[in-house]
Amino acid sequence: MKWTIRLGKVFGIELSMHATFLLLLFFVAVSQYRAVGTVAGAVSGVAFMLAVFSIVVLHELGHAVTAMRFGVHTRDIILLPIGGVARLDRMPERPLHELLVAIAGPAVSVGLALLLALVAQMLSQPLSADWSQPLTFHTVLGRLVWVNVSLAVFNLIPAFPLDGGRVLRATLAMRMNYVSATQTAARVGRSIALVLGTLGLFVNPMITLIAVFIWITAAAEAGSVEATALLKGTTVRQAMVTQFESLPTTATLAEAAERLLAGAQVDFPVLEDGRLAGILTRTGLIAGLARGGQQVLVRDAMVSAFESATPGEALDAVLARLRVHVTHTAPVLDEGRVIGLLTLDNVGELLAVRGALRTGLNAGAGVPA
Repeated sequence: MKWTIRLGKVFGIELSMHATFLLLLFFVAVSQYRAVGTVAGAVSGVAFMLAVFSIVVLHELGHAVTAMRFGVHTRDIILLPIGGVARLDRMPERPLHELLVAIAGPAVSVGLALLLALVAQMLSQPLSADWSQPLTFHTVLGRLVWVNVSLAVFNLIPAFPLDGGRVLRATLAMRMNYVSATQTAARVGRSIALVLGTLGLFVNPMITLIAVFIWITAAAEAGSVEATALLKGTTVRQAMVTQFESLPTTATLAEAAERLLAGAQVDFPVLEDGRLAGILTRTGLIAGLARGGQQVLVRDAMVSAFESATPGEALDAVLARLRVHVTHTAPVLDEGRVIGLLTLDNVGELLAVRGALRTGLNAGAGVPA
């Protein structure tokens, strides 16, 4: 994801913060300073917000660590102003495993709430939910308890991308196929989003924004699962482009620009002595022209780190790698030779064709003979 700042690794999982998160901290600092009138008040507000997002990180780690137990890697955890996102490579294949991964986050939040409540009780601190009180040591424990409770309850709403939506999908998948379970869960999520969006118009605009996010994500989840089903059993050979042009490392960007303008191909394999050396992307070409002009050599503008594939590889596995890589084109290699290109655009065309064929078959099945 763009505009992210790396914070380090936890259990081998990259932890990042979106740049907009800094704007949230600035807003909190200014708001607290205006409310309290002291720098110490502003600092305490920022510290409390950091504590809240530490809780969010622990919530997401609950998902990630549980997923590890089932052989699923988590690419990273990203802190956003609206919360955190743990990006798993995939969901576990077995519904029970997905259920356990989904419920792990809320379970961590509930566990933290109980632990903090116990500490507050030992220190004779009240668990007040009165947010109008000044932020002090006497009120912070109670607030953090309610933050954890709220986080668990909110995430259990049965709507994607919330944990409750995945719990619902996993439960349904125990009784029906995965695609149908996802479609049903997505419909439930969109219905909830519609109710929340309407409520937000009268209560708080932020609720409406959250509802829009839920609506869009529910539709995206359903589309992604349907696409995966359409591509099941497909190999790279069936989806790759076999008519393509390549460039030598000694070509100039002027020559590359001519190739770009002459056809539909936007990313070019770059060869040196007949072997693949890199990829010249459209972005790299334009940046190279702007930086050094037409006589810059292709080897100075190409990308040397890229994903490649073999003809017999499962298409969905290669796509998972491409979606998170800086380049969205994978050269297809056979004994070191480039025999094709796999692009997200071409996979999209394959999905459109197969989707149309499936629709036609279903329509034909419904017509009386």
